[in-house]
Amino acid sequence: MRILYIATSFPEPNKGATIYTDLAEALHEAGHEITVAVSEQARNKKETEIKIERGFKVLRIVTGNYYDVGLIEKGITTLKIPFLMRRGIKKYLSSKKFDFILFEAPPVTNAGLVKWAKKYFGCPAYLMLKDIFPQNAVDLGIFRMNGILYRYFKAREKDLYKTADVIGCMSDANRKYILEHNPWLDSGKVEIFPNTKRMVEKIPDNSSNIREKYGIPKDACVFLFGGNMGRPQYINLLIYAMQKCKNDESIFFLFVGRGTDKYMLEQSIKNNGIRNALVIDNLPRNEYETITLECDVGLIVLDPRFTIPNYPSRILSYMEYGKPILAATDKVTDIKEMIKESGCGEWVWSGDADGFVSKIKEMAVSKSKREMGMRGRVYAEKHFNVMRSVIILENFYKIINKKRV
Repeated sequence: MRILYIATSFPEPNKGATIYTDLAEALHEAGHEITVAVSEQARNKKETEIKIERGFKVLRIVTGNYYDVGLIEKGITTLKIPFLMRRGIKKYLSSKKFDFILFEAPPVTNAGLVKWAKKYFGCPAYLMLKDIFPQNAVDLGIFRMNGILYRYFKAREKDLYKTADVIGCMSDANRKYILEHNPWLDSGKVEIFPNTKRMVEKIPDNSSNIREKYGIPKDACVFLFGGNMGRPQYINLLIYAMQKCKNDESIFFLFVGRGTDKYMLEQSIKNNGIRNALVIDNLPRNEYETITLECDVGLIVLDPRFTIPNYPSRILSYMEYGKPILAATDKVTDIKEMIKESGCGEWVWSGDADGFVSKIKEMAVSKSKREMGMRGRVYAEKHFNVMRSVIILENFYKIINKKRV
């Protein structure tokens, strides 16, 4: 397969890895030719360039700053990305031939770019759908239903689904939601494409000095919350839990990542004199996973108002390293079904703040955490290994090849 992967985020090798770099590497190692074209933040790179990274070509097109910026700058960059990406692809990849285009959403505004690339290279496109926008913004009160912004982005969302030849959804609930709310879609073009990652063959011994380095008590049960800390993650619930558990020496909260609401956690810790919690900036994945090894429970938290079924990828590292999961989410996500099916942890509705605190206290003293975690590891090996994604894309390639004959 010859694949053009139009990415929105693809860190350089020395800056860590993501589920997207894992997939690209796995495709390359499986003998497929992959070329990545990614929008690069202006703060990271001055000029567009193409070079070999991870064994294959990566074209980094400077488009503007998108992460950790204000809404206005983020909006301007979002609008600029398709135009600048098109220009970069045309300049550096015009002589290449591709069998299909791989791309992800968000953002929904990339539909025009992919539509152009399909025509330019004469090949179909596969969408990895990682968020359902703009409905998620409506759920959180950011957009008003049927307001100007909602209608604009709803039109872009429809363009996105029309442009994709196949839409890969993260879970069964995601797929059902897309089909129910877009009845014009052909159900045959909507399939399951789960979040996956490269799994370590064996869980390493947690012999690092992470707890000593960060002043975390040796005997405390550490609850880890890693990844984005924004509106969807319902930071208020985490703050409530910290305050309720601030005097419990058997519990420690560790937050690792970035996001618009991270400051709320930091302020709460400072203003309330909380000694059993710590916020650490975003880390490269190898360092983050070392920390994961030292923790006891992985936290998943989502706003209870969501009507769309989210499926956060942060759950993968928890399961990979055999950590039990405590999820506090809305009622529509099927993460709760996965937790029940795998037996890897506990779930509570995120609208029940006291119920969440009770689960934290229960799990802190539970004797079955290791057993739950290992069940999660077994489940992840079967369902969330990156090779599952490779096989899905190989099957897509076989189908489009048959149509060409």
